[in-house]
Amino acid sequence: MTNQTRLASTDELESIFQRELVSDLWAATETAYALAVRHRDLGNWPASREWVQQCLRLLEGFPSETEEQVATSRSSVGGVQLPTYLHSGVVLARFGDLG
Repeated sequence: MTNQTRLASTDELESIFQRELVSDLWAATETAYALAVRHRDLGNWPASREWVQQCLRLLEGFPSETEEQVATSRSSVGGVQLPTYLHSGVVLARFGDLG
């Protein structure tokens, strides 16, 4: 997706997340991060907190010793830019007390 792509709704992202959860856990983790960002940007703090926590739970299942292990596979999900590297430190740094 390019930066020109419209932002997916939270419902669309949640649908993507549910599909990925059974087929690609890393993609689901990236989508959980995107959902946390979308809800935060919409001012829905409780939902953002839930998705931050979901993202952190999923991240626990992945190794994080090297950059290759934490590199995102996509640059964006549903129009939401992903960080180059996705690990708990990045999530906590970007979401602060929502973690």
